Amino acid sequence: QVQLTESGGGSVQAGGSLQLSCTISGDTYRANCMAWIRQVPGKEREGVAVIYRGMDVTYYADSVKGRFTISQDNAKNMVYLQMNSLKPEDTAMYYCATAYRCAGVGYGDNWVAGMEYWGKGTLVTVSS
Repeated sequence: QVQLTESGGGSVQAGGSLQLSCTISGDTYRANCMAWIRQVPGKEREGVAVIYRGMDVTYYADSVKGRFTISQDNAKNMVYLQMNSLKPEDTAMYYCATAYRCAGVGYGDNWVAGMEYWGKGTLVTVSS
């Protein structure tokens, strides 16, 4: 089992920045690719950013390219999401998720549904 714990959410004005953190614990060897996924009530989950652990491979949703950056510190078992130039439409619950088998994660059809382990989420609210 893998446990994921998010932190860093909060309220910010449009144009501001936040950094989310995800702590990975338990069977960390099963966390081969890490993703940040967000959800607004009543809407489908959106995969925001993906990073493959130990590799310099990242993917981003078009909606956040150029504004969000995903990074990792494997020594600390941490993954981060730096969010800049935040917009009201970025308001959502942000989840950290991971998978052991990562084929298609970040670019395949419906890859979000294939993530195996999820954190409880951290809320980001961006006001205009």
